[in-house]
Amino acid sequence: MNEQLFIRIIFFGITALLPFYLYRAVRGPNVFDRLIGLNAISTKAILMLVLIGASMNQLDMLLDISLGYGLLNLVGGLAVSKYLEKKEVPL
Repeated sequence: MNEQLFIRIIFFGITALLPFYLYRAVRGPNVFDRLIGLNAISTKAILMLVLIGASMNQLDMLLDISLGYGLLNLVGGLAVSKYLEKKEVPL
């Protein structure tokens, strides 16, 4: 199997999962489910950046960008969950 074809199949597979996570982020039963949906979308975006970098033979540049994006995702998720913990949001 061609490497480019394999990368495209994985890319479109990840893209097919995004509407399910978007539904979870928009219509989640509570705030924490919405946060999990947003973190899952961000994780898929990081994977897509790595796949795009691998397909364009520029993995080193896009890997650095995806690592930065992952760190922002981690810090943002922790900040929002800490805020919601102090606010005592009802489930």
